[in-house]
Amino acid sequence: MIDGAMQPFALTLDRFLAHAAKWRPTSEVVTAREDGVVDRIGYGPLMARSRRISAVLAGLGVKTGDRVATLAWNTQAHFEAWYAIMGMGAVCHTLNPRLTTDDLAAMVLRSGATLAIVSADLSGLARKIAERVPQAFRLLVIDGPADGGAVALEPLIAAAADGFPWGQFDETAPCGLCFTSGTTGAPKGVTYTHRSSFLHTLRALQVDGMAISGRDSLLAVVPMFHANAWGLPFAAPAVGAKLVLPGRNADGASLARLIRAEEVTVAVGVPTVWLGLLEHVEAEGGEVPSLQRIVVGGAPMPPALMARLEARLGVVVQTSWGMTELSPSGTVAAAGDPVRAAAQSGRPAVGVDLMVADAEGRPLPQQRNTEGHLYVRGAAVVERYFGEERPAVDADGWFATGDLARIDDEGNLSITGRAKDLIKSGGEWINPAEIEAVVSALPEVSLAAVIGRPDAKWGERPILLVELREPGGLTDAALLEALTGRVANWWIPDEVIRVESMPLAATGKIDKLRLRAVYAAPPGAPEP
Repeated sequence: MIDGAMQPFALTLDRFLAHAAKWRPTSEVVTAREDGVVDRIGYGPLMARSRRISAVLAGLGVKTGDRVATLAWNTQAHFEAWYAIMGMGAVCHTLNPRLTTDDLAAMVLRSGATLAIVSADLSGLARKIAERVPQAFRLLVIDGPADGGAVALEPLIAAAADGFPWGQFDETAPCGLCFTSGTTGAPKGVTYTHRSSFLHTLRALQVDGMAISGRDSLLAVVPMFHANAWGLPFAAPAVGAKLVLPGRNADGASLARLIRAEEVTVAVGVPTVWLGLLEHVEAEGGEVPSLQRIVVGGAPMPPALMARLEARLGVVVQTSWGMTELSPSGTVAAAGDPVRAAAQSGRPAVGVDLMVADAEGRPLPQQRNTEGHLYVRGAAVVERYFGEERPAVDADGWFATGDLARIDDEGNLSITGRAKDLIKSGGEWINPAEIEAVVSALPEVSLAAVIGRPDAKWGERPILLVELREPGGLTDAALLEALTGRVANWWIPDEVIRVESMPLAATGKIDKLRLRAVYAAPPGAPEP
């Protein structure tokens, strides 16, 4: 007996843009430029341009499997470069322009990239990177004129041949390389494959996920230089949604203007971005009537901010959890859930499995309503870091996220802290996330962070850092009083430090490495 067979349809990412170009050719990719001008192009002509860029790269010697760096903002030109690199079978190594030059040079050295596609206003940074790496490092400039020996990409596109072939490689081939944010430790490289990102996209599009459709106008504020921009550059063309890119302008006024002009229905980014939008609308007035949903992740959502967003903007806030190693989405709170909370990050979609374990990685006998160390496995979860021979997972495929978490009876995930952030005081553990959750819920508080400071008697003691909405807000006593009865008395921080602006990593997370460097020295120690 001869079984039937299905077609060998490779799950490669170029198919998303090809689908949009054929079936939604006039649906737009919109970019807000620095000068206030808005660029727009349909998926059909955009794919033609992107394939010409592939021809340019091939003419410069780029081959299947080569790594091509990008150092750019959320723009049409960056979007085109993504598909040009990935479509020809090369690997798109996104560089975060908010990292130090030395860190970026180390990443380029490790990846072996010899060519970078760079936003014009970042070309100076790119040249500094080039000075620090031994390999030849050529620069192609987008979104502005080239200088200092770099080459403008636009004239090369105009001269390139049409119809460069895409997708002639295996679906398990690598397509992307991103280094972790490094807010709690040294960055590690995560390699994405076409198959993993394709399956990740299908999960994100589900009704109980991000639920993006061809009727949406999608604003991607989450940066394209980190963690696949949460997969939005794949999800939007997969359904033919209008994709709105803000360039480098993510301030409240710019976002409000863009949301109104482009009738944005779904907006995605970290909580601090939406705090800026909210404060602009509260101060200046006006509405964003088209906006229906805001998807947040990358950092804890303060309950007070979630309530203010939903009340003032009339939106549904969907919390989520993920990490670079998960491509990056792990769980999303469905918009239709009758009960939603800022502390809950929703359920995993099919293709992702979660487990809570003890400190040695042994599964807890009770998987519901018990705090434990969070493990994850799935088709879009890292197995081994870039350049490392040793697997990053255990024998059963479980990846240790470094998060502490609870899963409730309905399967909703709540991240309760980071294992590396735990403070050991007098031999007992203090969880900063629980303190932060209480303080962040105060309406007067914009952001809060708790770190440990060395203590001669107790080993470590917690200190509280806060950024208040108004400089003359709550007293230190009132901030600490809010913790009474909510956490153990010995958990209450020894000191409150007010910061004018909380230091943030490029992904929007509070940068605790920087906070520790500045504030964690014991009393009387010299300043760093």
